[in-house]
Amino acid sequence: MNHYIVKHERKNMRYEDINKKSNRESIVYVIQEIPGTQAGSPKINIIGAATYGKFKFLLPEFSQIIFSPGPLIFKLRKALKDFTTEDYLLLTGDPAIIGVACSIVSDMTNGKYNLLKWDKQERKYYPIEINLYEKGKIDE
Repeated sequence: MNHYIVKHERKNMRYEDINKKSNRESIVYVIQEIPGTQAGSPKINIIGAATYGKFKFLLPEFSQIIFSPGPLIFKLRKALKDFTTEDYLLLTGDPAIIGVACSIVSDMTNGKYNLLKWDKQERKYYPIEINLYEKGKIDE
């Protein structure tokens, strides 16, 4: 089944197949640099996540949300402005910053985005598709 988006171009209408993938390589948005990066010896190796796209580091390793989150939120919004549903978040760093980054991405993508989760037993990253507005039954 094909799904179509209608785009208005002046007086003509053009149909685009929304199932087509873009030609852009996916990006793995690493929320914070890995601890030890500035000292030249990162504490964890994230190279395995590169199979999902090229890395884009959003914040330095020592970034924190203290009393005024506004400037940091602005910086994250700017760094995530090109995030698409084909990209991935690699959740590294301060949990408060991770929460803000996920909130920003969710706001931009209507609740649909991808995470990379490390599996300790398999020693590799697995993609997790998040859809906050997925319809389903909630067990009580």
